[in-house]
Amino acid sequence: MMALQNLLQADECRGMDDIRAQIDRIDRAVVGLIGRRYRYVLAAARFKTSETSVRAPERFAAMLSKRREWAVEEGLNADVIEKLYADLVGHFIDEEMRRWKAGHVPD
Repeated sequence: MMALQNLLQADECRGMDDIRAQIDRIDRAVVGLIGRRYRYVLAAARFKTSETSVRAPERFAAMLSKRREWAVEEGLNADVIEKLYADLVGHFIDEEMRRWKAGHVPD
């Protein structure tokens, strides 16, 4: 995963090339962190005991609520962040369910 050390602050950028380079560095780190998050999701399938525990609707709702709070703290649009996480985590849950079902096929 790409480190974000020595990242220029936004007000230190001298032009669009600097800004684009910094955004690319941040986005690369974000994608790397999403990949790391995904590996934890797949690992979680080993500990789930049912399809309901994989889907965990209460946990999903609580997670989205917390991400909304974090969005507000960062000055971001909470609706946009909630949709982003709902889509991302919904996909990850589908992948986790596939993995869980593969490990729990009856003999």
